[in-house]
Amino acid sequence: MRSKRQTTMAKLNRERAVKERREKKREKKEAKAAAKAEGLFAEGLPVEPEFEAEDGVEGAEGEPTAAAEADAREPEPPATV
Repeated sequence: MRSKRQTTMAKLNRERAVKERREKKREKKEAKAAAKAEGLFAEGLPVEPEFEAEDGVEGAEGEPTAAAEADAREPEPPATV
């Protein structure tokens, strides 16, 4: 009869990593199903949440803010004295 070989640490680590990835995938899938059930997803595409614009992003109507326009302009060359 053959004797049983001990499982190496590398194999145990690989198996643990696979198990963790599968658990994360399952949790993500369950979270997506819950969000879909709550109506946060429409036709398979995520609905963009409403948020307030940060400085330098876009204003309420989607137009650039004054800070964003100032950043977009080229800097003025330094004045020589």
